[in-house]
Amino acid sequence: MGKPQRLDRLIAGQCLLTRSEAVKAIRRGRVTVDGVPCRQPDTKVDPDAVALALDGVDIGYREHLYLMLNKPAGLLCVSRDPSAPTVMDLVPPEWRRRDLFPAGRLDKDTHGLVILTDDGDFAHRMLSPKNAIYKHYLAVLDAPVDPSVPAAFADGTSFVDGTPCLPATLTVLEDGDTPLVDIAVCEGKFHQVKRMCGAHGLGVNWLKRVSIGGLKLDESLDEGACRLLTDEELSSIFG
Repeated sequence: MGKPQRLDRLIAGQCLLTRSEAVKAIRRGRVTVDGVPCRQPDTKVDPDAVALALDGVDIGYREHLYLMLNKPAGLLCVSRDPSAPTVMDLVPPEWRRRDLFPAGRLDKDTHGLVILTDDGDFAHRMLSPKNAIYKHYLAVLDAPVDPSVPAAFADGTSFVDGTPCLPATLTVLEDGDTPLVDIAVCEGKFHQVKRMCGAHGLGVNWLKRVSIGGLKLDESLDEGACRLLTDEELSSIFG
């Protein structure tokens, strides 16, 4: 059994409604508890013990939401932007919440793993550099990698403007004029991977985040699709 909560707070937390909008919806009979309309916003209910619905659509209660998204290029990795499409536009209606946000951003032209959540504490633990949760990226560069570059990354390379970075790794996976490399960083400075490479005269032609901690992008997940993370996958981030 869970902890009883006010119905208006519960509905607002699970849907794209403000608290005042939830109150109005409840008073108008749009919300049912075990199939019966409840018009009292301050009614206390145990979300684990009752069936809730808004306008006849079941609300599957989850205290927090954790989604894996396979981000395509061309979308802003922000909660909302009035002038451009964002990753939030890809979330199916049943998982949309007002407090949902991308935990760690990717550049507009970068592909790959993004975690969407409404759990701020979880996001802070995952993103804080002091916890050393490394994010791995595959990158195609525009020139061969000098042998000195991996060592510079390991020592904590700096941007062209002198901004220092924590130790990172660069591993060449495929040699050539446009090599494929794996880059791992544990912080999230603005355009970090591109700027670290740029400090060594290397441009990034293509970039994809493939893992966060021990969590790997589900390659069976189509670009633009998202799904719920399992408890095991959540734990793997910090393991």
